[in-house]
Amino acid sequence: MPFYQKLGAIPPKRHTQFRQENGELHHEQLFGTIGFVGMSSLLYHRQRPTQVVEVLGSEDVRPVAAVERNLLSRKLDGWAVKPGKDWLGSRVPTLFNSDCTVALAAPPKVERDDIYKNADQDEVVFVHRGEGVLETMFGQIAYGPGDYLVIPRGVMHRFKWTTDDNRALIVESASPVVTPKRYRNYFGQLLEHSPYCERDMRPPSALCDVSGEGDGPFKVRIKKEGMLHDYMYASHPFDVVGWDGYHFPYAFSIHDFEPITGRVHQPPPVHQTFETEGFVICSFVPRLYDYHPLSIPAPYNHSNIDSDEVLYYVDGDFMSRTGVGPGQITLHPAGIPHGPHPGTYEGSIGKERTEELAVMVDTFRPLKVTQQALELEMEGYHQSWL
Repeated sequence: MPFYQKLGAIPPKRHTQFRQENGELHHEQLFGTIGFVGMSSLLYHRQRPTQVVEVLGSEDVRPVAAVERNLLSRKLDGWAVKPGKDWLGSRVPTLFNSDCTVALAAPPKVERDDIYKNADQDEVVFVHRGEGVLETMFGQIAYGPGDYLVIPRGVMHRFKWTTDDNRALIVESASPVVTPKRYRNYFGQLLEHSPYCERDMRPPSALCDVSGEGDGPFKVRIKKEGMLHDYMYASHPFDVVGWDGYHFPYAFSIHDFEPITGRVHQPPPVHQTFETEGFVICSFVPRLYDYHPLSIPAPYNHSNIDSDEVLYYVDGDFMSRTGVGPGQITLHPAGIPHGPHPGTYEGSIGKERTEELAVMVDTFRPLKVTQQALELEMEGYHQSWL
């Protein structure tokens, strides 16, 4: 996010001596992107963050396509995903291409999960059900239902779920996840017509206290080029006493997205929340319907010639769909038209508002379907417009 934040203790001048209580130097770490010319932050560790004690095994976690070239509209039952033994083990990849992976998870409540770093991709975790604390090298972020957690690549973190019934949608991105350009001015500030602003973003609020976790070594699971490697570090990755900069994880609640409405039906880009080079993420939230006297609130039929459309249903009755419910995913592939289900187009006339809540991922390259997705599929969806 292009706005300045700081937390904890930092020296008045960067790259200068900053000593601990015992006289030893703190260890400065530049965490940035695009070499030395992108977004960055400076963190100050009690110990060197580079002390690798041991490298353990690795495993291939790349998603595997069961359907390489998909032209079938599909519906998946996300509630059928079984709880995993930990955060990483609970993630079930469903759809993917070279730009992104869309996964579902039913993570368990655990006392202390593994520390994880995705060195390949930014991650957006949408919390559908459950509460907890995201612990990172930048500090802690409390989360709950409706929160998007945006975690830039390379951020060491772990999820601490404090509830039992947890559900999440995860979108991994090969390119940075940012706010849409049209919402920002030349300097990166969110403009007045943006459906949210910097006040709605929740960066880490407190540093992590790792004093009770022993002297190490500490296990960190690192994903790089689709392989998950287990590294043992001598010092705890969260032993940060302070940081400042423009590059950090943050939370944004879908409930803080202010919908853009009009006299006639507005196209999906008005719901856009994040963008990347390969896809966009949109938020459908409770809102007033169109107010032209002859308006049809339900969307018109449209052809996704250049995009696969993925909709994750969160709550309420989605105005253009019948037979869908919370936790389900629909996929409408590029190349064929789709639109409101029979009866919903006419049935929307005269209605004044909707209470729907959904997350949409529109990709610019076709999505492949995994075997795990086929095991969640609710067959016959492609015929539901008859």
